[in-house]
Amino acid sequence: MNLLKSTGIIGGMTMVSRLFGFVRDVLIARILGASALSDAWQLAFQMPNIFRRLFAEGAFSAAFVPLFNGKMEESEGRGAAQGFVTEVLSVFVPILLLFTAVMMIIMPGAIWVLDDFGRGGRSSDFAVSLARITFPYLGLISVTTLFAAILNSLSRFTAAAAAPILLNICMITGMLGVLYIDGGHDTKRAAYVLAFAVAIAGLLQMFWLYYWARKSGFRFHLARPKFTEDVRMLGRLIVPAIFGAGIYQVSRFVDLFFLGRLQEGSFTYLAMADRLNQLPLGIIGIALGTAILPALSRFIAKDDTGGAQRVQSNAIELGMLLTVPAAVGLYFTAQPLVSAIYLGGKYGMADVDMTAAVVSMLVIGLPAYVLVKVLTPAFFARKDTRTPVMTAAISLAINIVLNLILIPIMGVPGLALAGAIAAWSNTVMLYFILHRRGYYHVEGSLLLRIGRIAFSAAAMGAVLYYAMPYGASYYGGNIGERALSIALLCGAGAIVYFALAWMTGAIDRDKINMLRRRKAAEQAANTEGNA
Repeated sequence: MNLLKSTGIIGGMTMVSRLFGFVRDVLIARILGASALSDAWQLAFQMPNIFRRLFAEGAFSAAFVPLFNGKMEESEGRGAAQGFVTEVLSVFVPILLLFTAVMMIIMPGAIWVLDDFGRGGRSSDFAVSLARITFPYLGLISVTTLFAAILNSLSRFTAAAAAPILLNICMITGMLGVLYIDGGHDTKRAAYVLAFAVAIAGLLQMFWLYYWARKSGFRFHLARPKFTEDVRMLGRLIVPAIFGAGIYQVSRFVDLFFLGRLQEGSFTYLAMADRLNQLPLGIIGIALGTAILPALSRFIAKDDTGGAQRVQSNAIELGMLLTVPAAVGLYFTAQPLVSAIYLGGKYGMADVDMTAAVVSMLVIGLPAYVLVKVLTPAFFARKDTRTPVMTAAISLAINIVLNLILIPIMGVPGLALAGAIAAWSNTVMLYFILHRRGYYHVEGSLLLRIGRIAFSAAAMGAVLYYAMPYGASYYGGNIGERALSIALLCGAGAIVYFALAWMTGAIDRDKINMLRRRKAAEQAANTEGNA
């Protein structure tokens, strides 16, 4: 597997999706603003998406890929894998239908609990109807995830990585339609349009990946549901993986619970801030985690510990090379970025200030979120989803305790900081367990390179801090002024960081060249140490 190429494909498509997401959120911010109504929309949108990331993208993929790869390695090869897919799909679809039906019934109660037991002003019939329209997206996107997992296992990443773009295109189209009809003045109608756009996007994404999965040689049909040994094994892996792979999403449910107790607009502030945080997390962390899981599974199946060690180190090095400067840059430039992206329409300067404060706290945990994405595949590839349950439960408890302490002091930014600290706690625990079991250890040369990365990023942060005031009058100007001022600011930071990273050796030129070659992971396994 070419790690750099695979990560680049996934990350590139994710970047396109995130950029469309920015356009989507700019339109939503300007039309809906930050109010109880916009919070109701954000809550309706968050519920299926958190379940999606928790059950489908996180737990299901982590459990399915190693088992699917094992079937592909058997003597029957594709035939065994085809049978496994049919068994899983035949059980998976009825469970999804049942779960969706139950959630639709209990939706008023779920919204009521998250809305501070009805005291937050976000649990109206309007909010419940929005949530009921959007929630079927979970079932559609979960089936889509099965198709994506098959393609990823075959190292065909492009189609699956491109699927999220369809969601943003549907929502952008809906918002442009609203603007065309009445200029976006009817905010309730705009929210309903968004909800239906989400449901339509789920159908489009499912058919899109169904086509590519069939093109890869697999056929899909439903049979009588049977809990075969393979299906039971998948279930045993999925249940603990819900926590092991989805600590970030479990924390989001905790966040929703606490957000319901804060002022109007709190759901919106966190959602808009998380869009900036998710850009590097999606491009780097999710891409790396998705790309290395099949390779780790293959190395471990062959009992090649050296290959697994090398893939893990390569992923950490590449992740930190890109994530640390992203976190530092976002921390220092949160105010200009939020102003340039969101300020306007119903989204005022007070909303910008609060959103920027949340961004600064969220990105403190950005490297940790990426490291969790890189470290957890080492457990999943060994079919061990129980260990991450322990670390996830502990870090979740830390998150709750910190929320209780920090939210009364800091408000929404305190909630973001609590999540960041909990993510670092999870990262530390995961690494020490891997090290103690002999699965993985960080070499001194890698630590030295991370230190050089940190130094280069710190220098970049200093430059950004002193450069920001020069563009203050342009961050909220017209589109051209906003784009140019942010481009100059980010460009200056990027030049400083990459120049220093190159000069100090934070960028391993030999490693980058090696990763660009075909079958780079296998070659890296035979290389002694980092240059």
